[in-house]
Amino acid sequence: MFHDRLISETRADMDALFAVPFVRSAVAGELDLATYRAFLGQAYHHVKETVPLLMACGARLDGRYEWLRGALGEYVREEHGHHEWILDDLRATGADPEPVRHGAPDLPCELMCAYAWDVVGRRNPLGLFGMVLVLEGASVRGASAAAARLETRLGLPPAAFTYLSSHGELDREHVGFFESLMNRIEDPADQDWIVRCAHVFSRLYGDVFRGLLPETSPGRMAVAS
Repeated sequence: MFHDRLISETRADMDALFAVPFVRSAVAGELDLATYRAFLGQAYHHVKETVPLLMACGARLDGRYEWLRGALGEYVREEHGHHEWILDDLRATGADPEPVRHGAPDLPCELMCAYAWDVVGRRNPLGLFGMVLVLEGASVRGASAAAARLETRLGLPPAAFTYLSSHGELDREHVGFFESLMNRIEDPADQDWIVRCAHVFSRLYGDVFRGLLPETSPGRMAVAS
């Protein structure tokens, strides 16, 4: 089945993603407040693209994938408004979220979003599922643990971790749904695009994280406190 192939061929990519120092520190609950706020700032910029990307993907599918449009509608309903949760989390840390709302992402995040739009609009819209695999896979593997440990370390209320804690659980619920969708995709060329895009998104998402630790991100966007 295609889902088994997809997981097998991207396992090394996901392991490499979780070897990024920022990700290791986040899962271990070792981030400081400024770095956690910086993470939320970048998450806002890619999460706000999710629903428009899903809708654009559905609009560009050909008749073979009419069945997939309904599933994309489910994703849209699930993901709608989650970028606002991130701003609420920032507010709960004591930061002003408005500079993030009206600001621009750092270059790695901007490039990841630009690649997603290029895939959907110019290449193969099904490639977006490579991004879904990487982002949801990362959430399932580490988001809930990171939220619990960071809450303890930083002494912040649960309201400051809505995005991490909720996405860990929501994306765990999506695992079986995603598997069932992937196993209905039978065209080898479309399968290859999803695998290829998963490879690329794992690298691009890792680059977002590589830019978040203070020693590796001299130009990181500040979040007003």
